[in-house]
Parts: sequence; structure tokens; C-alpha cells
Amino acid sequence: MTTALTPGLDPGLAAVLETIDRLGLPRMGEGTPAEARAAFRRVTCDIRAPELVVPVGSVEDGALPGPAGELRTRTYRPAGVADAVPTVLFLHGGGWVIGDLDTHDNQARRLCRDLGAVVVSLDYRRAPEAPFPEPVDDAWAAVRWVAEHVGELGGDPVRVAVCGDSAGGNLAAVVARRARDAGGPALAAQLLLYPGLDVAAEPTTYPSRLENREGYLLGLRDMEWFGTHYVGAWLAAGKELTDPDLSPLHATDLRGLAPAVVVVAEFDPLRDEGVTYASALTAAGTPTTLVRADGMIHGFFDLAPVSDAVEAAVARSTAAFRTALRAP
Repeated sequence: MTTALTPGLDPGLAAVLETIDRLGLPRMGEGTPAEARAAFRRVTCDIRAPELVVPVGSVEDGALPGPAGELRTRTYRPAGVADAVPTVLFLHGGGWVIGDLDTHDNQARRLCRDLGAVVVSLDYRRAPEAPFPEPVDDAWAAVRWVAEHVGELGGDPVRVAVCGDSAGGNLAAVVARRARDAGGPALAAQLLLYPGLDVAAEPTTYPSRLENREGYLLGLRDMEWFGTHYVGAWLAAGKELTDPDLSPLHATDLRGLAPAVVVVAEFDPLRDEGVTYASALTAAGTPTTLVRADGMIHGFFDLAPVSDAVEAAVARSTAAFRTALRAP
């Protein structure tokens, strides 16, 4: 597929995709998990120019207790804020296999700056070493810890939220539902950036999976590779992919969840399940804002410097979340 010829695709993003093709850089889901993780770092944090790093007030590495030992964290605090501020748990993407605190450092910084909030980024365990449901358990432990320690983090006990991109958006949706079912912690909002919400789906279930199956950074082959590592053991045990902790779209009750902002990208195989989930949340009475990022691809949130259109899409996403987070 020649992305430069795709009508409607942002020209800046098309140039990025053409460069990746020309350089023969490895796909996100190729080789071993270790090789894929190294390749992802090379095209994210390893090549990020210092002047593109989003400034914040402070950054602190730490840890919190997880189900199987300590989990690393990185906490970002906004500059020039003396009063109590919201606290957001951030769950990075990467198909539950790749991605870490460093690859998503600038995304966490952007959220911190634009929201005026403390952002706690979590280094949850990844598959295949820790397949489903272990990353879910880590995320659930983390959101409870953040709520319990909000006084020493952001300080505003009624403004605790969760955010995730891609696979992290899946985890964020799951912990938002778990929080409701467990009677807390009470979450003020959830931001789901181009989330994967239906692991059980066939490629034909959502038109966007076939429309955008190749050429837009995330493709169907990548999704299959990630899924094999994340749910292979689950399937081998004869369990269902419709478990709502794995596929949030299959939850039977979406009432009473934290207000949601769901962001979808036009040229993303995950687009239609995000739209479907936003519609289901709205039908269940959960306040929901759907942000349609036309011309964008999966992962655009970390590509704001590429063009004014990408910057505008990122700004629109964070503005919608800021509104939800600060609503009465």
C-alpha cells in the first residue's frame, strides 16, 4: 500500500510512514518480543530530539506494590501549581508486549502539561512473560494504590482518573469497570486513546480492521502477533476471549462507569471498536465523548510535531479529557 496516495491521510503522517517503509524498519510485531521491544524503543525514545521533550514541573521514578512484586512507576507533576490537582494513572500501549516508561515518556508529559494534573505512569508486566490476566491485575493494583495515595500525589481526592493508549486503553477500560463493580475507587474520568476493546473479534467484525489492515503503523498481522503472546495461554486453557477483562466490549453492563473520552483515528484498524464502545457507553447512560481524529493513524498521540493537524488532534483529545476530569 502506498500511503502517500491515500486520500484524507495527513501528509505529515504519510511522510512518516513512507520513511519507515523506505528504511525497512521492522514492524511492531516482528521477531521475538525482545527484538520487537528494542525496535520500538529505537523509533520512539531513542530518536526523540531533546527540544521535542514536553517540559513539566518534575519527574520522579518510583515503585508501587503489585500482585507479584514491585512495579516501577514514573510520576510527572505540572509546573507552577500549588493547589490540589487531579491524579491520572497512565497505562502505556504496545500490544501488552512492547512499550515501557521510556517509550511513552513524552505522552505522559503531554498529559501532565495539558491537564494540569499529576500523571503516574505504570510499568506493568508484559506478555509473553506475564500474559493475560497479569497486566490487568497490575493495572487494578495500581489504580487502587493511586487512589489510596492521592494526598501525596495530586491531592484532589475526587479527581482520580485513568488513561491508556491502545493496549493501555484496553486496561484502562477494564479497571474503570472493575472500580465500579468493587465499589471504588471512585474515578472521575477515563481516557481511552485508540483502544483495543474486542480481542474476540474476527477481522470481518469491524470494517476498519479490513480497511486499515496494512500500511498504517498497526496492521492485522501485528495485532495477531500481539494477541498470540497475550492470550495464547488463556486459549490453550480452553477459556473464552469474550471475558470482559480481556474484551471490554463484551461486558454485559456498562452503566455507572466513570465519564469516558474515547479517541479513535480514521486510519486505524481499531477505529470501529472504539466507536462501538463509545456508543455502548452512551446507551448505558455513561457520559461519553467520542473524539474522531480524521486523517490520523494509530499512535498519532506521540507524533504531534509531525504536522499542525496532528497537534490539533492531540490538543482536542486532551481538552476533552480535561473537561471530563474537571466536571462537577
